[in-house]
Order: sequence, then structure tokens, then C-alpha cells
Amino acid sequence: MSHSFIPAHGGYQDLLSFRRARIVFDGTVCFCRRFLDRRDRTVDQMVQAARSGKQNILEGSQASGTSKETEIKLTNVARASLEELLEDYRDFLRVRGLRLWSKDCREALFVRRLGAKPDVTYGTFETYLETRPPEVVANILISLIHQTNYLLDRQLRSLEKAFLEEGGLRERMTQARLDRRKRQPHQR
Repeated sequence: MSHSFIPAHGGYQDLLSFRRARIVFDGTVCFCRRFLDRRDRTVDQMVQAARSGKQNILEGSQASGTSKETEIKLTNVARASLEELLEDYRDFLRVRGLRLWSKDCREALFVRRLGAKPDVTYGTFETYLETRPPEVVANILISLIHQTNYLLDRQLRSLEKAFLEEGGLRERMTQARLDRRKRQPHQR
């Protein structure tokens, strides 16, 4: 075992879930600016839910070195925030009588294919998010939220598995202390 019981942590910029959540956040800001009255309370709620999704992934990743429990909790908060945002977009479509794309419709498949490319950024979707009508933009963001939630679900399963196999900080601290005692001559 390594002498350090605090493993490498952070690196959230490399997480697909974080990168996708950042696109959802930027897209939500664009959506609200384009289609909702800035005085509408929904604007703040949607932007904050999108921000919470992104920021809790970041915060969980940073906390992971000393608390797997915190990492799991914050990743789950990110997932819950994005689920709330997903419902806001569904509400937007429903109350306006606009179409919600089915999972396998031509347009949703296009968004999924676009999102499957390496190094996807907001710029990948920018033309669509900043020029298309509200029904299309809301559905694109719904598709992106589903993709992000899928990644977060996988991340949570992976975190659970890692915790079961490796334990948490207290276990690593105890093991590091025992290892150190084994290496030191007995002193009386």
C-alpha cells in the first residue's frame, strides 16, 4: 500500500458527466435568455438546477480524496438537480402544447449521434441551441440531460463498486497506520 492514504482526487474536467453537465448549463442559460421572461421565477429555478448539476459533480470530485460518502452524495445531488431540470423542460413543452420527442425519433437520434462524438462541447450544439425554435431547443436539452443522467447513473454505480472494494478514508487511514507500525522497529 502507498504511504499516502489520501488518493488522487479532483480531475472533474475529465469526467464525461461534468463536461455534459456544463453543456446542459450553458444551453439552459441560452434557452432561458431566448424563450423565457427574465422576471419569470422559472428562469432562476432552471438555471440553478442546471448549475447545481454541474457544480455538484465538481464538488464531489474534489471531495473524493477524503470522503467517498460525500462524493457519492454530491454526485446524487447532481443527478437529482438534473432530473428537476428535465421536468422543467417537459413542463415547458406540455403547457405550450409542443411536441416532446420520443426517445428513438429521428431528431433525438441525431442529437445522440452528435453527442457521441469525442470532445463534445457547447460549441457542438451551439448553432442548434441559438437558432432553432423553442420546441427544438427544449428537446435537444432534454436529450442532453438524459445523456448526462445516464453518465451519472454509471458514475454512481462505479463509485459504489469502488467503495465496496477499496473502502473509505477511515479504513485507508487505519491500514496506513498499521503498515507504518509494521515497518518501524518496536520501541519501548
